[in-house]
Amino acid sequence: MHVHILGICGTFMGGIAQLARELGYTVSGSDSNVYPPMSTQLQQAGITVSEGYHGAHLHPAPDLVVIGNALSRGNPAIEYVLDNSLPYMSGPEFLARYILQGRWTLGVAGTHGKTTTASMLAWILDHAGLAPGFLIGGVTHNFPVSARLGQTPFFVVEADEYDTAFFDKRSKFVHYRPRTVILNNLEYDHADIFPNVEAIITQFHHLVRTIPGTGLIVRNDRDAHLATVIHRGCWTPQQTFDSEQPSNADWQAREVSASGDRFTVWCEDREVGTVRWQMIGQHNVANALAAIAAARHAGVPAAQGVAALNQFAGVKRRMELYGTVNRIRVYDDFAHHPTAIETTLQGLRQQVGNGRIIAVLEPRSNTMKLGVHRDSLADSLRAADDVMMLQPAEIDWPLDEVASHLPSATVHTTIDAIIDQVVKIARAGDHVLVMSNGAFGGIHAKLLKRLEQLYA
Repeated sequence: MHVHILGICGTFMGGIAQLARELGYTVSGSDSNVYPPMSTQLQQAGITVSEGYHGAHLHPAPDLVVIGNALSRGNPAIEYVLDNSLPYMSGPEFLARYILQGRWTLGVAGTHGKTTTASMLAWILDHAGLAPGFLIGGVTHNFPVSARLGQTPFFVVEADEYDTAFFDKRSKFVHYRPRTVILNNLEYDHADIFPNVEAIITQFHHLVRTIPGTGLIVRNDRDAHLATVIHRGCWTPQQTFDSEQPSNADWQAREVSASGDRFTVWCEDREVGTVRWQMIGQHNVANALAAIAAARHAGVPAAQGVAALNQFAGVKRRMELYGTVNRIRVYDDFAHHPTAIETTLQGLRQQVGNGRIIAVLEPRSNTMKLGVHRDSLADSLRAADDVMMLQPAEIDWPLDEVASHLPSATVHTTIDAIIDQVVKIARAGDHVLVMSNGAFGGIHAKLLKRLEQLYA
């Protein structure tokens, strides 16, 4: 079978492509932006990728076209598919029909932490010798790829609440029908498709409706919105987790170090073991508890889960140290929602103590563009000593409003201007945290190059 994937360079659709190739299918694809690391992974998998959305890329006609949710009516490739009656489906439907059918699916859902928690869970299962399949929306340092079929019934999937395709406005995760599911947290996001948080709660409840009675829900005990989801109806056993004290949760973290790089894991008032790892932040402690609990449901003893996380190497673009020049450390992080920005900064603050933090932010998510978070953004940045923000042309509300509520913040219209400002004020021992859910114009490499030139 020949499968052509539209939007193939996105992390999810690129993963679908790699899985289809492992199934033995001929796979091709097209995208408007073809760039590493996904383009490199696809090339290594023997997948042909074309730049742009042209009908010619669909000739001769493939047996199936898999359409990413970034494409909509009016796109030339979409119109070609419809005009020529080519068979098509969404990425989540392809995953459910060709990959997940008959397997033990472990889904990781939540506004924040899906990629990191799914990576932890896949690593725990792999460390235990279970050789799981997985589809993760990022690149974990413990695996060379972001998707693989695996060799056992177990399959870990990042269960996203975003909509499925231009013709299917349900959340992606309702397609997956997991047996084990982690509900990490639930906040208002994706304002381009959800009118309010109640609409997201409804989608999470639809997910809960698909989990079998012999399955397991691993739920954040401190999240009120998740409690609302469960109160609407639940037919599946639950276990709760909580990284803070005091707590009545089934899974708890105690003796947590200031930075979160060490903590003991407790299950139902019994100590399981101690995690000592390179991760930081209270949010990652919570992610770890959820992953250990979900893995135990798949048969991995909790103590073995703890041992695996002691060897967990993290995920690219999650507090990843990009480079160091003259003891000025530059980090890359995917944070783009105020809660994620705040927890990321707090984790770094706990690690560096009184060290100076320079936060550099590109607010580019659809929710940010709509101004939904304009009133909470300043508070999320307070752990930084200096803040620099890019004012994208797509945002028609002034970021100066945010800057005015911070003791030291500036707004810039170009990446070069931000680099100039960082180079001007940065000194040995500083920590520059760059946050964006996009490439941010390659600012990390450009900044390091300028610093190298300055201190050569």
